[in-house]
Amino acid sequence: MIDMVKPYYLELYANGGFKNRIATAYRILRECRLCPRNCGVKRLKNELGVCKTGRWPVVSSYGPHFGEEDPLVGRGGSGTIFFTHCNLLCLFCQNHEISHRGEGEAIALEGLAEIMIRLQRQGCHNVNFVTPTHVVPLIIPALPLAIKRGLEIPLVYNSGGYDKVESLQLLEGIVDIYMPDFKFWADEPAAKYMNAPDYPLRAKAALKEMHRQVGDLVLDERGIAQRGLLVRHLVMPHNLAGTEEIMKFINKEISPHTYVNIMPQYRPCGEAHKFPELSRALTADEYEKALDAAHRAGLTRLDQRERIFLRRWM
Repeated sequence: MIDMVKPYYLELYANGGFKNRIATAYRILRECRLCPRNCGVKRLKNELGVCKTGRWPVVSSYGPHFGEEDPLVGRGGSGTIFFTHCNLLCLFCQNHEISHRGEGEAIALEGLAEIMIRLQRQGCHNVNFVTPTHVVPLIIPALPLAIKRGLEIPLVYNSGGYDKVESLQLLEGIVDIYMPDFKFWADEPAAKYMNAPDYPLRAKAALKEMHRQVGDLVLDERGIAQRGLLVRHLVMPHNLAGTEEIMKFINKEISPHTYVNIMPQYRPCGEAHKFPELSRALTADEYEKALDAAHRAGLTRLDQRERIFLRRWM
């Protein structure tokens, strides 16, 4: 543990580094290839690609969140900003109304900066950008507006893991805490359930880049995350996610000290009912096997929050 440290973005701001980042971000939006979908749409002219987001970010909700990982929540909560739409569009998404149906309102950059300041004033320990991959070029220019008004808490990049390394490099020296999912190890389920056969390849590269930038998760004397990598993995029925292989990869290719949240809360949402193998909740036995896989892989920093009830299916 360490004493509280200043967020990375304050140094970048002091050195004038945001100017070039903002210029690069807007260039990407001219013919958007921000994420692996490579739509090529002119987002500055409000053309819409897979993520259905054009010139302005769309926000579904924001506020202190106490259901996130322990190091993010503390006593004040994690200051979540839920962005509408998504570049991944898992058919079993538990936020289907937001990601697929587009519930939310477009907001100007000044409004996004104002939300960050409100979350800080409410006592949140961080600003947690939820599903931010498709709005990275819109977050970056909003940050100087918030910094001018006193923003000084860590930034969390909470993504589905379907990120381009080149886009993540835009965030170096800005994001303090990366919190990606690693959803599927194999190409086949990634193609079937997310229409993203390259997801495993992209997620591996993204995690490596995130760790290169921020290292292992570091906590202050209160146990609150200051910077580093935190990986989420949703355990799927019938071991569809390939949990054991993912845990081995994290240990060998990222770091044995990686903080991992192995999540048991899968339930059929969205269009999951169309697939028999996805049409039931996770069992307690399946979750215990996932935990065992993490321990066998040599991972010891597992999120210890109280787990939701899991029915033992017969």
